[in-house]
Amino acid sequence: MKAKNCLIFGGSGQIGRNLIRKLTKNNYRVTVVTRNVHQKSYIIKTQANAGYIDVVEANIFDEKKIRSLFKKADICINLIGILFEKKRGNTFKNIHSVLPSLLAKLCKEYNLKHFIHLSALGINDAIDSDYAKSKLEGEGNVLKNFPLATILRPSVVYSVDDNFTTNFMTLLNRLPAFPIYYEGKTKFTPIHCSDLTDTIYHVISKNIYSKIIECTGPEIITFKELLEKLQILIGKKRILLPFPLPIAELTARFFEILPTPLLTRDQLRLLKYDNVSSGKYKTNSDIGTPSVRFFDQEVKKYCYMWREGGQFSTEKYLINKDLENINN
Repeated sequence: MKAKNCLIFGGSGQIGRNLIRKLTKNNYRVTVVTRNVHQKSYIIKTQANAGYIDVVEANIFDEKKIRSLFKKADICINLIGILFEKKRGNTFKNIHSVLPSLLAKLCKEYNLKHFIHLSALGINDAIDSDYAKSKLEGEGNVLKNFPLATILRPSVVYSVDDNFTTNFMTLLNRLPAFPIYYEGKTKFTPIHCSDLTDTIYHVISKNIYSKIIECTGPEIITFKELLEKLQILIGKKRILLPFPLPIAELTARFFEILPTPLLTRDQLRLLKYDNVSSGKYKTNSDIGTPSVRFFDQEVKKYCYMWREGGQFSTEKYLINKDLENINN
């Protein structure tokens, strides 16, 4: 079988690294575009055997430079996204709308077999979120410029390499109390990174051209339940403190000053809306790749890093009495 060439934008993140490993193991050649080859290439190159991966440094908006990459590609995958805006053009509109539009145009111009674009779940309802509006606009631009594109809308993606469970466990480990918003009732369907990349690989290998696919995990968990699960997994008991909306907005405004904010006002608005399947589109289960990894079981594999005793708090080192105390 001749190796197909996959051009990946956003390959250095948790989804990108997992996907590179999956594709190259199945005889796909991968070209990864990164903004800084000195910072990212050493991570990316370790994800595949030599000869199966190329790392190219380029400004993602440098159409002249990235155009040459499309000449050799069969498939383009866009995984780039941001959770908050920064200066120097790193805005929701540029990253979520303008860039996907450019990539879709180049896919059509060079007659690529497929374009897979990663969006987000629940954006139809979040009408007051700039993040959600930019994602929706990006989806429209993609389908307008490359109608055969497949758009994946995942719920919250988690793994040992995420910035979701790891950040929460760090905060729960350090803080005596933890704020919850909207009474912690917001619903999520967290999907493990491997389940999501299984879906992406399935779309590629089976030539699936469904316009929008919602990617969800096997269970629905509220925000409060999620925090309670993480507390149990790391052996901590914290006060979950409901924050009134005015105070939450004030703290979010303060956090926005930080280089990497813990919470922004836009994220706070987004948190009002459930992050579950809408029922309007096909899901990963509908196309034949149901999620099989459950939140507790997967986080348990790496949560020991936030427990007292670190690796020695795992079942491998515990005696039966300790295990009984944990289970109780």
